[in-house]
Amino acid sequence: MEEDTSEDEKGLWKLYVDGSSCITGSGVGLVLTSPDGWTLEYDLRFGFKATNNEAEWEALITGLTIAKHLEVQKIEASSDSQLVVGLVNGEYEAREDCIAKYLAHVQSLKSAFQVFRVLKVPREENTRADQLSKLATTEELEKNQTVPVDYLDNPTISEMDVMDIELLQEPNWMTPFISWLRDRILPEEPEEVRRLVYRSNRYQFHEGILYKRSFYFPWLRCLKPPEAYYALREVHEGVCDNHTRGKTLCR
Repeated sequence: MEEDTSEDEKGLWKLYVDGSSCITGSGVGLVLTSPDGWTLEYDLRFGFKATNNEAEWEALITGLTIAKHLEVQKIEASSDSQLVVGLVNGEYEAREDCIAKYLAHVQSLKSAFQVFRVLKVPREENTRADQLSKLATTEELEKNQTVPVDYLDNPTISEMDVMDIELLQEPNWMTPFISWLRDRILPEEPEEVRRLVYRSNRYQFHEGILYKRSFYFPWLRCLKPPEAYYALREVHEGVCDNHTRGKTLCR
């Protein structure tokens, strides 16, 4: 016997969210529609740098928070981010602290609704939210008189920058370079010392970040394993998405 979902559809609000990150800034746009057709469009601009995926999380959290304040009981949120939707629905596992915190925030909002679901939609079905998110990253936002605009000074999951401490507490491939370049501490084994000193000529430690000079490009930022994993997903899921060819994506 098929489950009757008609009761869930009664009084269902629909939320469309999108996040955008580019050189001019980051922000989110959302469209919230009531069962009787009343629509709220909303823009949020960030006062901080954010990746495309972080903007997508902020978009979903902002939309759900507004819905909660409006005392919405049933919500269906739609996003074109496969990563965000997959994590919320339990299809993926959060492997980075940042993502885990965003996911936990969304899960805490979930309890405010009787019906809660998050769907993945194609970008062409999320056009208006996409337009609003891009508006939030431009100077035209200041001139806008029709869409409510707000500003977010810090990430929803604000946290202190403790990367420098973490590098020493969680040894990884960068730890010997940082220990040498910053603290002049060398390994005990002579062979390791020779190798480290030789290779460190191509590295630089500046303001808590390790960089490596490549042959053809400027200084490249070095990443811890979890950061590297996140960066790869950002390339596949974020602004690069499917627009790059195989060799370019590999690089």
